Amino acid sequence: MKPRQFTGPLAGTALVLSACSGGGGSGASTPTPTPAPAPSTSYAVPAAEALSVGDVQTVIARAAAEASARHLPAVIAVVDRVGNVLAVFRMTGAAATATTSAAPNGSNIDAQNLTIPAEAGALAKAVTGAYLSSSGNAFSTRTASQIVQPHFPPAPSTAGLESGPLFGVQFSQLPCSDLAARYGASGGMALIGPKRSPLGLAADPGGFPLYKNGVVVGGIGVMADGVYGFDPNILDTDNDPEEAIALAGTIGFEAPVEIRADHIYVDGTQLRFTDMSYAGLIATGTPSYAATNPALGALVTVRGYFGVPTPAILAGTAYGSEASGVRPATAAEFSNRDAFVLTDGSGTDRFPIRAGTDGSDIAQPLSAAEVRAVLEEAFQVMTRARAQIRQPLDSRAQVSISLVDTRGAVLGLVRSPDAPIFGTDVSLQKARTAAFFSSPHAGTQLLGDPSADVRGFVPAARTFLHDPNALNGTVAFADRSGGNLSRPYFPDGEIGRPNGPFSRPIAQFNPFSTGLQSALVLPNLGQHLAFVAGASGTDTPQRCTFIPDAAAGQNRLQNGIQIFPGSVPIYRGTVLVGAIGVSGDGIDQDDMISFLGLSNGGLRVGGIGNAPVAMRADQIVVDLGDAQVRLRYINCPFAPFLDTATQNVCAGL
Repeated sequence: MKPRQFTGPLAGTALVLSACSGGGGSGASTPTPTPAPAPSTSYAVPAAEALSVGDVQTVIARAAAEASARHLPAVIAVVDRVGNVLAVFRMTGAAATATTSAAPNGSNIDAQNLTIPAEAGALAKAVTGAYLSSSGNAFSTRTASQIVQPHFPPAPSTAGLESGPLFGVQFSQLPCSDLAARYGASGGMALIGPKRSPLGLAADPGGFPLYKNGVVVGGIGVMADGVYGFDPNILDTDNDPEEAIALAGTIGFEAPVEIRADHIYVDGTQLRFTDMSYAGLIATGTPSYAATNPALGALVTVRGYFGVPTPAILAGTAYGSEASGVRPATAAEFSNRDAFVLTDGSGTDRFPIRAGTDGSDIAQPLSAAEVRAVLEEAFQVMTRARAQIRQPLDSRAQVSISLVDTRGAVLGLVRSPDAPIFGTDVSLQKARTAAFFSSPHAGTQLLGDPSADVRGFVPAARTFLHDPNALNGTVAFADRSGGNLSRPYFPDGEIGRPNGPFSRPIAQFNPFSTGLQSALVLPNLGQHLAFVAGASGTDTPQRCTFIPDAAAGQNRLQNGIQIFPGSVPIYRGTVLVGAIGVSGDGIDQDDMISFLGLSNGGLRVGGIGNAPVAMRADQIVVDLGDAQVRLRYINCPFAPFLDTATQNVCAGL
């Protein structure tokens, strides 16, 4: 089947476990407030390292030399840790485009079998390497491929296992995200981040993080073979030239061996970093940039991503600086001295703590004091939590935490010093997703989307749940709950079962088409790729999805939805007032931080808390005819804390 083109539209404080039970802080009583967390320094702040122009030249020269030795001209992209594009180098003869993987049954929708600019693929890979990594973990696009597929680990012999722990994360960092910073129309915006990715996160091998002195400073991505795909079989070892070219570019900027993905285990499964090796590289000598440009190719600009009028190489910004867009919080911004916030580059917190904006929709919106209490308590839970994906073992978890009101407006966003960048956008996606699907507006607003495809998910969900009124606000949905309904098998991973109502059937599924999640942003991706390619003069707006507005110029899902765990809605009694989302570590850790953070915050201020038990999605049992399956709400990890051996910390809340 001929690939479709991109030129047209795409059709806490100590946990009071024994005292908390029932509805989880539904506001029936007002407990004695506990004091705010004392200032602390639980985390080391990453050193102020950055890629210099000379560093970027070295990365490009080494990658281009490997590509030349393999007779495979490539497009090579380099970004800094917060996603600023530092250089895009197109080798002479490199393919102009690449094609995303097709649907197994040939029914290509969403971003399947789509022709994309090669630069877009290279940038997405570079961003993925940078965004998924930290000083405690180094993940590549091959790692990403492993954790986003219908079975984990992905292989013919693992059919029947649950989906990857970050199933759906590829549809984050979207080009329409309102969290992502953009270059101005004239290319003059400061190098603040996080920046967007043209294709979200990549699952196609050929993207790696770059490190200096053990600190992640950016990423490299390579497109050369004309295929923007994924690896469906973790059991074999691929001979992947794109991955070799990108790996060559990391020489001198290698991820520390002890934190690479293959030193990290999730549910007993070893993660994968690369199928290639430094010993297997074939370029010889020490290539120079002077011998690379123009002999092997030239620098190019990418519309919407390169903030200079002519091709050039830029130096990266040091993460943690004001100029990077992510810096330590001031005492006035957040009480915990470990906290980092997003900044506009001029000293102003982009997402300061504030009260809810939805006073015309609900009787008593969240107050700024309530928002602050929940964020502080969630941050405190994080500092005590044992990390899942960081080395060395028994490191503290590091995440981003977002809190929104019922309209999806951001009421506060904080993160730990070395949390992976990807979790910033994802934590906001998770919070908005929980608020949206728990609201009385969910079904109506999905039915108000201009896409018949999107509208069709509502009757599908109501039929599947045997509830003609589903999505009307009577059920509290955590992201784990909605994720259950977004898998190509229900229950998750079980072969022969039907797909969840928010998913594509398995015969039509691949990572470029997840169902409702991808359908909601399909027009945005079409608009953006046409803009990048020069076929349209208008970029996609800085707001994802086309559901009706909740307020003038603002919808509830402005950076898309997320479908893996780590969020819970916030209630005042039985009334939805917002949601909290967490991302950056293991999904059970993300669940726990959001759930306990809200519980502890509610105990501290009184009046708000987790959804009453009777409203939670885990009270829904789906009748499959030969089996009855209960939805999930949250799942907290075993041995979750570093300072106590207490288990079952979420029980009874």
